[in-house]
Amino acid sequence: MTFSVPVVVRGYELDTQGHLNQAVYLQYAEHARWELLRAAGLGQEKLIESGVGPVVLETNIKYLRELRGGDEVTISCEFAWTEGKIFRMRQQIRKLDGTVSAEVAVVGGLLDLAERKLVADPGERFRALAERPDLLGL
Repeated sequence: MTFSVPVVVRGYELDTQGHLNQAVYLQYAEHARWELLRAAGLGQEKLIESGVGPVVLETNIKYLRELRGGDEVTISCEFAWTEGKIFRMRQQIRKLDGTVSAEVAVVGGLLDLAERKLVADPGERFRALAERPDLLGL
């Protein structure tokens, strides 16, 4: 299942060339991931109380088209579950006309906050904690 959130590019996020600063793409992707978890019933407080927290292990961004102030975009998130301690997520930052501005590939895990180690099966833990595991592709 693909989840998405809308964002409007704000003027203070622009660089000297007048387009979206490259670091802000990471912030948009992070915002969308947290909104997905929240929609699934996995807000930060619940995760902390459960003794776990999602961590990003690797991020790759492919910039395709510039974004400028006032552009309206959606940021999508789609889990790709794998075996073991990691999961993958595909994200797109897309203008309302359908133009893909960036593709973001994330490798993540679920950290046991007490042991400071990755949970052996993050999908199973998310499934057990989530109110809407279907939003997570589970």
